[in-house]
Amino acid sequence: MHSRSGSAALARRARLILLSVDGIAFNEIRARLDCDVRYIRRWRERFIAERVVGLSTLPKGVSQAKTDARLEARVLDYTVTRKPADGSTHWSTRKLAAQLGGISHNTVSRIWREHGIKPHRLEGYMASNDPQFEDKAADIIGLYLNPPAHAAVFCVDEKTAIQALDRKDRVLPLSPGRAERHGFEYKRHGTLSLYAAFATQTGEIIGKTAERHTSAEFVSFLGQIVASQSAGREIHVIADNLSAHKTHQVTAFLAANSNVQLHYTPTYSSWLNQVELWFAKIERDVIGRGVFTSVSDLKNKLMRYIRQYNKQPRTVKWKYFDPSRRIKTQ
Repeated sequence: MHSRSGSAALARRARLILLSVDGIAFNEIRARLDCDVRYIRRWRERFIAERVVGLSTLPKGVSQAKTDARLEARVLDYTVTRKPADGSTHWSTRKLAAQLGGISHNTVSRIWREHGIKPHRLEGYMASNDPQFEDKAADIIGLYLNPPAHAAVFCVDEKTAIQALDRKDRVLPLSPGRAERHGFEYKRHGTLSLYAAFATQTGEIIGKTAERHTSAEFVSFLGQIVASQSAGREIHVIADNLSAHKTHQVTAFLAANSNVQLHYTPTYSSWLNQVELWFAKIERDVIGRGVFTSVSDLKNKLMRYIRQYNKQPRTVKWKYFDPSRRIKTQ
């Protein structure tokens, strides 16, 4: 009944059965579903006779469309292994029907639907070529699910080249029936980098802005993280493989702060770093539609957002469902 992809008619019949099970009278069911008594009786009888399958059967006198097995195989073969002759990247139902001849686009659509094929959909992926992927991933996931006692775990990264964009025309505000509108032309006032450390146990953010993302700025930010914790507390920092994270300055900092341990994510595996989820949030809430009159204005709005966010921080409920689905490089 709550399916978002099923038909509305099927959901309506399912709702009818559930109301009947609850002992709701016919008259009330009629009022809720806007139907007549014959509709209620027909689908109740079909459900009693055929159970759930009976709710999706066609009315009497209408036969189920059948597709020849050879035609079905031909449609699937063209869809999966071939491309349209006009240079299109994928098939549409009408293009494939015209290519095969003698069938309708509805037949093609039905075959695709039965086999779960959606040529118009495209998904992206990133394959890690790190030979130590499993070990590094297990180390990081272990810090999320079972961190060391009395230790702090931070996910650290920088969001670089955030543009301070100002609109040349005034912003037209949101109004009933009309979305907020921005002028097409804009001014660039410069860029800024945002360093963020996401505390996995509390969800709090430690933030810092910088004009450039250098190793010196990264080391300075690590110092800010250490200063935020009690003296000598064990600190685990999860970061990516950016060259600025692996310089002699970083090595010297770690040598001088033995309580800090740096964990690198596998290559091309930024999804393992929880701070990326928070970066997506600040992009939606502040940066994407923001209007900034200067770099200073951008900095103030970013830091104000972090201060407000830290009043009600939220942790990430981390789950790793199926390791076998990882796409490996050949």
